[in-house]
Amino acid sequence: MEIYLIRHTATATNPGFCHGQSDVPLAVSFDNDVTALHNKLPEFNDDCLVFSSPLSRCLNLAETFSDTVQSDDRLQELNFGDWEGKRFDDLPADVLRHWTENYVTAAPPNGESFTDLYQRAGEFWKELLATKAEQVLIVTHAGIIRALLANALSLPLTSAFQLRIDSSSVSKLRYSDDFLFVEYVNL
Repeated sequence: MEIYLIRHTATATNPGFCHGQSDVPLAVSFDNDVTALHNKLPEFNDDCLVFSSPLSRCLNLAETFSDTVQSDDRLQELNFGDWEGKRFDDLPADVLRHWTENYVTAAPPNGESFTDLYQRAGEFWKELLATKAEQVLIVTHAGIIRALLANALSLPLTSAFQLRIDSSSVSKLRYSDDFLFVEYVNL
């Protein structure tokens, strides 16, 4: 099974905002970003499975690959809870520091920790590997891609954010004979 992990294209948001599960608009460069992204990828089989986060920044991109996209809530970005839509700079410094130093196990108020995200992504992953599909595209967010790569590489979750995952990037994995390996990351 060839598995392509694709991060959504650029958004029309300012840096420094918490917009994990908020549905934010895409940048005006979307059409150009899509063309550049498609040029990085091979032709896909007609039976290629395409999964997407239900957020429009992913779903709009996924629909450029297939008319039969399977939306899955488990592919959404980290839930920032009460912090959604707020600037990191506007959060109490001590609270933000505690979270950034403990993001693996600490969650924003009414949100989720990276461990929570990792577990829900892992449930999706386990089901996916059982499908025995030949090709799969997963259009999602940086946090989910980091969690899936951490799973594939048996990385401690504290190391997952050392993986750079740019907008419009592609990471490719191959699953064969119950063995998973990474072909490339962040292309």
